[in-house]
Amino acid sequence: MIRTLVLVIAVCAALGFTQDRALAQAKSDPQNTVVLTTKDGDVTIKLRPDLAPKHVAQIKTLVKRKFYDGLTFHRVIAGFMAQTGDPKGDGTGGSDLPNIPAEFSSAPFKRGTVGMARASDPDSANSQFFICLADAPFLNHNYTVVGEVVSGMDVVDKIKKGSKDENGTVTSPDKIVRMRLASDPK
Repeated sequence: MIRTLVLVIAVCAALGFTQDRALAQAKSDPQNTVVLTTKDGDVTIKLRPDLAPKHVAQIKTLVKRKFYDGLTFHRVIAGFMAQTGDPKGDGTGGSDLPNIPAEFSSAPFKRGTVGMARASDPDSANSQFFICLADAPFLNHNYTVVGEVVSGMDVVDKIKKGSKDENGTVTSPDKIVRMRLASDPK
């Protein structure tokens, strides 16, 4: 645990960030803190097993497998959200794990909320997730909230946006360099 905190502090210092909230989250609940790294820096996400235990367990399993490393932000709509987690890179793929039944909650979709992407079937979430770039109340009670960005929204804002004409499809998209639990940063 101390080694993890030293690593998080060193990364933050190297990047010039003052991430008191991220450090506090990593220290208080490293098993439910994810650090998503892009070419522009780190995004620290607090997972919410209290809201969506099955979804969070699936994400943690995939993170431990390093499933998300190198995956693209294939759909990014300015003023709405940035979506990733598809190994096919076109919004149709998922992992080899089973789909997860919906775990809708009263938590609102606002800027920084992390939600699970799915097809039209509410029980079709698998590996894809999105980060809200702005408040999105029309998603409330229709999608599963799995977490929230506690630091790094400035990094999320830099993710390359897609074409409005193509429903956010991104040409030469940005990627997740790596995604790790704070408890296991290797």
